[in-house]
Amino acid sequence: MGMLINGELVDSWLDKEIDKGEFKRMESSFRNWVTVDGKAGPTGQGGFKAEAGRYHLYVSLACPWAHRTIIFRRLKKLESVISISCVEAEMLDNGWCFSSEGQYKDHVFGLHYLYQLYQKADENFTGQITVPVLWDKKLNTIVNNESSEIIRMFNNAFNAFTEVKDDFYPAKLQSKIDAINKPVYDNINNGVYRCGFASTQRAYEKAFDRLFTELDNVEAILSKQRYLTGMQLTEADWRLFTTLVRFDAVYVGHFKCNLRRIADYPCLSNFLRELYQMPGIAETVDIDYIKRHYYVSHTSVNPTQIIPKGPELDFNAPHDRATKFGEL
Repeated sequence: MGMLINGELVDSWLDKEIDKGEFKRMESSFRNWVTVDGKAGPTGQGGFKAEAGRYHLYVSLACPWAHRTIIFRRLKKLESVISISCVEAEMLDNGWCFSSEGQYKDHVFGLHYLYQLYQKADENFTGQITVPVLWDKKLNTIVNNESSEIIRMFNNAFNAFTEVKDDFYPAKLQSKIDAINKPVYDNINNGVYRCGFASTQRAYEKAFDRLFTELDNVEAILSKQRYLTGMQLTEADWRLFTTLVRFDAVYVGHFKCNLRRIADYPCLSNFLRELYQMPGIAETVDIDYIKRHYYVSHTSVNPTQIIPKGPELDFNAPHDRATKFGEL
């Protein structure tokens, strides 16, 4: 993904996240919030006022963190409110890049590389060049590059500009959502990366065991209720979804997460298909792009850059969630 140190590009991002063989993800750097009135957000950091046409979202279709924001933009029907640019699938020496034209073009500045956007926000920036990025076209700066916070902004800050008022982080469920988000993030969302980027056998096996223990836990939860916090679809479900949809195509082989596939879990696989089949979601998933990114970009894991032809996936196969738990 690339990294800037005092505004200069270096290609050592993974080295910075390996500690005694374990992959430890660095925290996001920009943590401001878009709010209804422009006042400071939940973390107390500077607020940016919600306005139609002011903000631009930079994403990759491969990245599960960016995928969260794409989904929330779609769920809340914010396409006409928040514009978007998507990087190319490959992430090589200069990190995330754009094409000069077409669907992977930077529609704001026509930049060649995402790191140039970070330089625009802070010419002396030190940190990783990650997606997603929420950009303020009015003030020409990055608002936020932490996906978990961007999806909460999309969830409620722009309600005045959309007909969709659905709340995926309702007050009555926030404690439950926060409680399930933590182990899912630590052991599944980030757990697959801890497996894939581990540089010692011990670190890999530790991450591997935690990953499949948590998948078993989530399978048990979904055997008793339709969604992670009960019968209401929430942010927690979508945060899990973006890892599940990549799991059998990428993480099983590329990241050595091969004890079981998601297809081998009855409840998880049905849950995955239910969410995939919800209106507009399938269009946010591009498995060929996802596979190309992981297998070509991660040369430390796959030096040949060969992209596997399989596996066969059918996310449109019928699911049993409505039959099992009743229609919503």
